[in-house]
Amino acid sequence: MPQPNLLAELNDRSREVFRRVVETYLETGEPVGSRTLTRGMAVSAATIRNVMQDLEYLGLLESPHVSAGRFPTQQGLRLFVDGLMEAGPIRPEDRAMIADMVGESGPDTGAMLDRVSTALSTLTRGASVVLMPRQEEAPLRHIEFVSLAPDRALVILVFADGRVENRLFTPPPGQTPSSLREAGNFLSARAAGHTLAELRRDMGAHIAQHRRELDSLAAQLAEAGLASWDSSAPDPRLIVRGRANLLEHEAADLERIRILFDDLERKRDIARFLELAEEGDGVRIFIGSENELFSLSGSSLVVSSYMNADRKIVGAVGVIGPTRLNYGRIVPIVDYTAQLVGRVLSDRKG
Repeated sequence: MPQPNLLAELNDRSREVFRRVVETYLETGEPVGSRTLTRGMAVSAATIRNVMQDLEYLGLLESPHVSAGRFPTQQGLRLFVDGLMEAGPIRPEDRAMIADMVGESGPDTGAMLDRVSTALSTLTRGASVVLMPRQEEAPLRHIEFVSLAPDRALVILVFADGRVENRLFTPPPGQTPSSLREAGNFLSARAAGHTLAELRRDMGAHIAQHRRELDSLAAQLAEAGLASWDSSAPDPRLIVRGRANLLEHEAADLERIRILFDDLERKRDIARFLELAEEGDGVRIFIGSENELFSLSGSSLVVSSYMNADRKIVGAVGVIGPTRLNYGRIVPIVDYTAQLVGRVLSDRKG
């Protein structure tokens, strides 16, 4: 990481040369030569070369070989992002596309976030990542049991945001249509407005309190059905879209992209992805090896968390791409998307 006062130590000419090198590199992806920078600057190419040599000495620029131009190091990109980058408001056309994607999704939060992920990857030409809220954190509306066989049943959960999920489980022996119906009615009466975690936590007390009016088989069904949503179950909360876009950026480094693809395919460290967003307010930018999730691929991650109606962080949206991302454009896109998703979830009381 660059020293906090390093930018202050640069004079105006060095700052301007540094800014132009970074902006040109982010736009073209090519090393920037001194002659390119003479356009619009009232100094000679020789003077610019001397400044670039000083910036290279400070660790802010590097060169593939002696006669080539220069491009920013990871340290240089961090200094630029933290001190020189100008991230304006989101462009109206980007705002409109994201808003349209959200508006067309109906009441299903999962479908909405899937469309949001598609919009992010389309707009940024990177890979988008969207972390959905945990099931345990979403309010419930209704619970129902369906018998499939004597030793197999389905528990269906309908969430307040319109999402419907189901899971197979093994019911206690002797299940009947009436016990399934009674168990579903019992849970639904206590589920409305509460989360799955709250319902599971208080299940024992509910059954004990209503033991006289609840059939023992129905009580066993209710407990078994809720137990099927345990913490060891696979967590499909991470939506990834736009992997193919990454090949357009860095086709020459296919091994690096393959590593990133493998990471995304395994969807590893989902909890850590959310922690990255929770550790700071607003949009966070991780460049190259700063990115703990995808450090081996040398990719950058721009991420922001979103909140529910209770102002609790429940998920995150982000964009992954090469370090040569258009940070000034992507930051407001990610920021706006996270805020919009949070508002929609709050309106749905999700």
